[in-house]
Amino acid sequence: MSLNRPELVLVDLDGTMVDTAADLAYATDGMLSKLNLPQQGEVRVRTWVGNGVKTLVARALEAKMNPNPDPELLEQALDIFNILYASVNGVYSQPYAGVIEGLDWVKSQNINLACITNKAEKFTLPLLKEKGLDGYFSLVISGDSLPKKKPDPMPLLHAAKHFNVDPKKSLMIGDSTNDVKAARAAGFQILCVTYGYNHGQDIRLSNPDAILDSLEQIGELF
Repeated sequence: MSLNRPELVLVDLDGTMVDTAADLAYATDGMLSKLNLPQQGEVRVRTWVGNGVKTLVARALEAKMNPNPDPELLEQALDIFNILYASVNGVYSQPYAGVIEGLDWVKSQNINLACITNKAEKFTLPLLKEKGLDGYFSLVISGDSLPKKKPDPMPLLHAAKHFNVDPKKSLMIGDSTNDVKAARAAGFQILCVTYGYNHGQDIRLSNPDAILDSLEQIGELF
């Protein structure tokens, strides 16, 4: 597999750069316990990550991918989750092996670099700083930065406009079907990592343009 050399690279956060599942599971199970509901554990929480906190909490409340919880219960659960997650954000999370090397390579090529995530800004910015990743990005678009988030193409197109780069000369790096859908809709190339969450499904089924086991290998694609 090979890709056209990009002028802009956008990188997803959870499941792509940082393994955040342990922090998210801690907050999720703590929230469920306070509501006298059964804990779900990290293995299940990993399959629910990727569509933002509100969707994660809704899935945990009903222990399924397509939930429809009571709106009042959901808001109560969100308040509890946000307090718990803020207290643990970054504590158990770790960058995946090869991420720093991959980001270093992109920076060495003088390619514009931005972070695009569905995580709320109040959690995104502290996590990037805690893990020493904030210095790589001149632009960070979080899940609540714009009216729409991935899989909508809006965040990607916003980044391309910000850097004045043609979407066709841009690359999205992610771990999920959401990232693939957003990239396709925006006209970006899409590279996916094999180790992410993606709701427990093999990312190869989403047919990204390229797949890597480690971002350390990214320079080999161009």
